[in-house]
Order: sequence, then C-alpha cells, then structure tokens
Amino acid sequence: MDYDVLILGGGIIGCAVAYELSKYNLNIALIEKDYDIVNELSSNNTAIVYDGSESNDEFMSIMENRGMKLIKEHCKKFDIEYNKIGALRIATDESRYNAINTMYSKAKERQLEGVHIIEDNAIYDIEPNLKIQANKALYSENIAVIPPYNLAISYAEVAADNGVNFRLEEEVIDIKTISKGFKITTNKNKFTCKFVINTIPNESFHDKYCEASHEFKGRKIKYILLNEKLDKTMNGVVIDDMDDEKFVINIPTLSKGNLIGICSDKLLDLEEELQLAKNISHNIKKELITNMFTETYSKSNMFIDDSNIGDGYIKVIGNHYAKITIAPVIAIDIEQKLKVNMNITKKRDYIDKKREVYVFRNMSKEQRNKIIALDKKYGNIICSCNNISEGEIVDSIRRPLGARTVEGVKRRTGIGRGSCNGSSCNMKIMKILAREMNKSILNIVDDSIDSRILVGRIKEFNEI
Repeated sequence: MDYDVLILGGGIIGCAVAYELSKYNLNIALIEKDYDIVNELSSNNTAIVYDGSESNDEFMSIMENRGMKLIKEHCKKFDIEYNKIGALRIATDESRYNAINTMYSKAKERQLEGVHIIEDNAIYDIEPNLKIQANKALYSENIAVIPPYNLAISYAEVAADNGVNFRLEEEVIDIKTISKGFKITTNKNKFTCKFVINTIPNESFHDKYCEASHEFKGRKIKYILLNEKLDKTMNGVVIDDMDDEKFVINIPTLSKGNLIGICSDKLLDLEEELQLAKNISHNIKKELITNMFTETYSKSNMFIDDSNIGDGYIKVIGNHYAKITIAPVIAIDIEQKLKVNMNITKKRDYIDKKREVYVFRNMSKEQRNKIIALDKKYGNIICSCNNISEGEIVDSIRRPLGARTVEGVKRRTGIGRGSCNGSSCNMKIMKILAREMNKSILNIVDDSIDSRILVGRIKEFNEI
C-alpha cells in the first residue's frame, strides 16, 4: 500500500482531520485539487465561532458547543486571536418574540451557560450604537470571532511537520475497491490505501459509496465589507431576524472593520441591501465599502457517514453555516472511529507546535529592531495600509505548505486587505513570489492555474 490513510479534500475539515491523525504512526496523504489548501474560505479572514444557542437542531447544537471549546483551546495553543465579543439576536416586533423565547428555552434545556433574554434598555447597554428599536433580544456571551484561515493553516502545517504528505493540484477522478483497500486515481497519479476519509462535499468523481446523492440546499448571503473608518460600530455580533425570509448580521472583523451580511430569498440590488443594513447601523455609506462577495448559507446537518467503515471508508456529509466551528469535532470523532477500526499507536516524537510567525504590526519597537537586525527584510514595509513587511511575505512562502499564489500570500499575511485593496502592493507580491519560487513573473497566478495576472511583456526589460 502507498498509504495507510488518504484524506480527500484540503478544506478546513480535511486539514483538521490531518492534524488529529498526524499524532499516530500512520502513513497519511491529503489530496487537494487546488493550488492551495482551504480555498473554500472567503478572502475575509473573520469567522464566527458559535456556541449552539442559535440552533434548532439538538445534534448540531451539541457539535457547535463542543467545537467552540476545542477552537478556544487550539487558538491558545497556536497563538491565534480568539476574540470573545458576544452576540445579540434582536426582535423588533411581537411576531419575532416567540422565536427568541424558543431559542432561549432550548438553550436552557441543553444547559448552555452564558445565554440570556434581555429587554428594552438592557439591549442598548450592550450595544449603545444600535439604531433600530428593539424590545427583546437573545444575548450569548460565548460567541467569538477568529481568523479561520490561520486556524486551518496551523492544522495543516503541524500535520505536514509530522509527516502528512499534502498533494496539491491533484483532482480525484475515481475510487475503486481492491483487496484490503482502495485504488485512488487522480489527474496525475494512482495510489493505493487501506482507509479513505472523504471530506469533499460534492465530489464529481465515481464513488460507489455515494450512488444515493445528498443534496444540501442553501440560500445565498451577500457580504459587504466596510473598512475601519466606520464610526460608532457594534461591540459584538448583531443579528436582526426580520422574518423567515431574510435577516441581517453585523460582524466586527479582526482588522477593525465591519462585515455586513444580508440573506434574503428575494434578489436585492445594492441600494436595497444597504437600506436593510442601515437598520442596524445608520453610518453605512457606499464609499466605505472595500469588498463584496457572496456565500451559501446552509442549515443542512453535517455528520460522519460511517456506514461503510468496515470496508475502510468514511465520508463527511452536509454543509452548515457553522462548519468552521464544528470542524475540530468532526476530526476528533473520525480519529476515534479509526482507533476502533485500525491498529494504530501514537507517535513518541510528535511535535504539537506550529513554527513561530512574526507579525510585524503586533510587535513592540524593541522586538521590531531585534527581528530587523536578524533579517533586514522585516524592515522593508510592502503594505503600508496594514504595516506588513517583506519578511512576513517571504516567511509565508518558505513555510511548510507555503504560499504559491498572490491570494495565498494575502490569506496568510493579511496584505492587500487595506483601504487600497491591494492596488499598491499586488505587483510587489508578484515580484517576491517570482524571486522566491525561481519563476518568471509571467507565471505567477492570482489563485489558480487559470488566473495568470500578466499574459506577456510589451517589451523585454530585465524587470517589470
């Protein structure tokens, strides 16, 4: 066998599974079709960590609460920002009071701590800048925001340092059973393995174990990213459940901006979306928008399908808005299932630590002088909006599973996420990538093989 375990998919769940299984004496590979891991996450590196208080489904609520505790522990271990800011779900009329009361009752039945019903002025004690008139709200103290990409890359880097083989740019085409295992065919290679863990939600390859297709529908949620110039922002997450068809959510980002999400069954133009967003904050203006993107908002349960575990096959089913929160729970549950079905032992030389990252903007003057003395690249500021140095960019490329695209550098360092939206630093990133990878700048891509940025030279100069 080429491998003991093959993990299909390099999303946050695949990386979390790789991290947990890398603790054992197993020969493991992870197969990902994209240039980089965790391309499923949006370029805005802020995500909510849920506590289960908002979920109508008891199973998902338990998963979220477990995940919240694990993520808090992992963020501390990997030195990742974990900003516990709380969440306020408001009701503006009596028709929504019952929904708030039902959520609270279920939270109490599940013995979730830190969840409260608050009314009238108490709402504005928590969110003094809230503009809409709200009479009742569900408040959870537990809700936090984290940089999800930093968490996922930490899982992957530790897994790579402990022997997991990450095979990028390989797309699974076929899975076939063989004697005591599987034969996996990709667009580049053929592998054999004893166990398959499939984390790809909607695979297009032939898989006899998935003949009964699972459809998980979701609504589209439009996100509007506002820069840090917005006055009188919210202290925590604020959700306005207007009716069963639409809601607005305000999320303070880790970069001191605001992310406004609008979910509606009706197609809205920008003016209509901004008008809904202004129900929470009157200060929103078009000129403060730095980015807009759309994601799928799904409430489909996520679970581990282990019906074929006797053959050595596990599949993760479903898609859910709290996928980031429950990713470490799924990984640990898969680890436990493998321990029962495979004879595996823990490594004695396992290193449960991420290589150190120097974030220039978070350093003191003394710390900056020390790192510049060691490497002058840290004294060369490439992104003046977010105070990001050349040293950080070079480190993001040279690390385990280092960045190979412009978007990969941006995700790892936060460069290009300021008010200029990358206009002043994109070419600088490309030059550094070309130098570090020993490539022509014409071969540097934005995010995938089909996203070349420069198509040719007008005239042959030594530099562009």
